[in-house]
Amino acid sequence: MPGDRTGFRARLRAPEPILGTFLKIPSTQPAEILATLGFDFVVIDEEHAPFNPETTDAILLACRAHGMAGLVRVRQPADILRVLDCGADGVLVPHVASPEIAREIVALARYSGARGLSPTTRAGTFGATDVAEHMRRQDQRCAVIAMIEDAECLDRIDAILATDGLDAVFIGRADLAASMGPAAANGGIERAVDLVLAGARDAGMPTLILSSDRTEADRFRSQGVTGFLTMSDQGFLREQAARMRDIFSRKV
Repeated sequence: MPGDRTGFRARLRAPEPILGTFLKIPSTQPAEILATLGFDFVVIDEEHAPFNPETTDAILLACRAHGMAGLVRVRQPADILRVLDCGADGVLVPHVASPEIAREIVALARYSGARGLSPTTRAGTFGATDVAEHMRRQDQRCAVIAMIEDAECLDRIDAILATDGLDAVFIGRADLAASMGPAAANGGIERAVDLVLAGARDAGMPTLILSSDRTEADRFRSQGVTGFLTMSDQGFLREQAARMRDIFSRKV
């Protein structure tokens, strides 16, 4: 299928785990390197890194060239249209704290909802695809992932998970713990994560989580998590640079 070389949305719902990382460096090369290493997907972090529309566009093109899924963590729901038109395989949307927001982001990502139409974009093969076929393909291929990172989500999680058209949730444990305040202590954040995971299992909703520890990842896998993000391009650079610095600074 033109414009869908990764099948990311289908893979997201498959039982096999998929591995990705965040991109925070506004360059195509980290994405290219990660693709050659066999990462399943990357998330371009527009929320917390200095990306502009042009750099996001170029990185999505690099992902497509290497057959690796390229997602974007948008700053706000209004950015969903732009990144999908650029060919993003999906969007990660912060602070989906209510079923109303969940329904809004799904609608903004779907032509069957409220997505604005422009078939002359990369997503539409620059006008080479029949308009009706372009709309059908986009609604079929673009994944919508809600970030669960606000304490108020916990009382509404079942309603959020029941949102028609929502493809997955990502549990942002650090932000969720910060939002919970003192309630996150003494196992509070672990209980909150378990609550979300149990709700997702009951709803048949795929779940993603950030983890850099294989033992922890295996535990989450046993609880139904199938999508894993680990570190970021910045983190990989810093960790390896620190390791090499230590090697060369040792006294012989």
